Amino acid sequence: MNDKIIIFDTTLRDGEQSPGASMNTAEKLRVAMQLERLGVDVIEAGFAAASPGDFEAVSQIAKQASTIKVCSLSRATQNDIKAAGEALVHAKNRRIHTFIATSPIHMEYKLKMTPNEVIKRAVEAVEYARTFCDDVEFSCEDAGRSDISFLKEITDAVIAAGASTINLPDTVGYRLPHELSQMIATMVEFVNNRAIISVHNHNDLGLATANSLACIQAGARQVECTINGIGERAGNAALEEIVMALKTRADIFAPLHTGIITKEIYPTSRLIASITGIEPQPNKAIVGKNAFAHESGIHQDGMLKHRQTYEIISAADIGIEADTLVLGKHSGRHAFKDKLARLGYELSEEALNEAFDKFKLLADKKKEVFDDDIREIVANEFIKIDEVYELVSLSAAGSNKAHTSAAITIKNEGELKSDASLGNGVMDAIFKAIDRSTGTKGVLKDYQVRAVSSGKDAMAKVTVKVKFEGAKTVTGHGLDVDTATASAKAYLNALNSYLCKA
Repeated sequence: MNDKIIIFDTTLRDGEQSPGASMNTAEKLRVAMQLERLGVDVIEAGFAAASPGDFEAVSQIAKQASTIKVCSLSRATQNDIKAAGEALVHAKNRRIHTFIATSPIHMEYKLKMTPNEVIKRAVEAVEYARTFCDDVEFSCEDAGRSDISFLKEITDAVIAAGASTINLPDTVGYRLPHELSQMIATMVEFVNNRAIISVHNHNDLGLATANSLACIQAGARQVECTINGIGERAGNAALEEIVMALKTRADIFAPLHTGIITKEIYPTSRLIASITGIEPQPNKAIVGKNAFAHESGIHQDGMLKHRQTYEIISAADIGIEADTLVLGKHSGRHAFKDKLARLGYELSEEALNEAFDKFKLLADKKKEVFDDDIREIVANEFIKIDEVYELVSLSAAGSNKAHTSAAITIKNEGELKSDASLGNGVMDAIFKAIDRSTGTKGVLKDYQVRAVSSGKDAMAKVTVKVKFEGAKTVTGHGLDVDTATASAKAYLNALNSYLCKA
């Protein structure tokens, strides 16, 4: 049995199903390129049949990926599989992942199909998927609540039809580690190297990572996971937790290993948080902002004497560098480029110039520019969309809700447009002024603001979720040392994203 654990990342598919985590094509492409840099083996780029936007994202990732295997999910239907195959046609390495439910409750109430009908559909799906690519993965949805005898029967049939990976997901996060370990061990013995056994564990009981590790010990050789553990409901098994558990506890797991470049974990985590607006909770394992913080006097004393008294993982191992080089307004292009290299960024000459210009503008407004400031600047450069509307100037005034106003000037196709509005608070006035000047109507569904770095002059990162007429909720991002300006930029970014999709 192979000792390498295949890391199958589904951040762009299952992770995007987190409420409010939808991404546009440019954002998905940026994430895909970072996952390739991270060393992920297989990326589930999306559900090609779900929408034209999903098809386009899978297609674009397939065209630009070089080493990573690109996968599209599909139900066990010809239309879904055909969409997946067509979206993946340009991929150097491709996989179709097709699935059907196998638990009694799903077959009876959701599918309204008999077990024999489910097997027939599964076999037909795998055979059809093989006409598009050699690598086909088959998932038994809700395997955690399926009968083991039926899992064996359908697995036997789809392997004979050409499936090379069998995924056994705990779709509702119901099982405990010892239960899944027993199921996986049974299925590994039954399959007997005819296919790779994969697992996909949800976190409804907070056990997704523990369950995944138990499955690996039982013989699973592919694990499906997401960055920061994002996903439906309580989320998925977190890639960073699984990878670092395998590495940190090599005394237990060796010779099992992954191909993940762990120094890219933190930059990848920050990129996902920046794009989706979903921040890991402060005490999140590995990537939470408190993961390497020590406040207790006893802990601080131990850390000063020897770091391993209270740290089992080095922050540097996941890409958090203790770098004393803090940039400011007198820093030159060479220092900025060197900092980008230290942070793991390789920019084209054009992107570097634009990022440097934005850095200089920021450096004029604040005393010190920190690593996280630069990460946000670069992230924005990578995921830029066409700016139908561009913020030119903004002013807001008012000491209470009843007397708050905002005046805004924006640029549209070279023409300046100005308008003003009263509002129920500063942000409401700003958003209404944007609606008036653009002739659109957005309904604000969510608003978040956080400081990118430390200090009173910290740059504000604003994330908004806006519902425009005839569209799903769109996410927008804005950066500025002034929170009001960052808010206006975020709202315009959401509007521009909506217009680009329209």
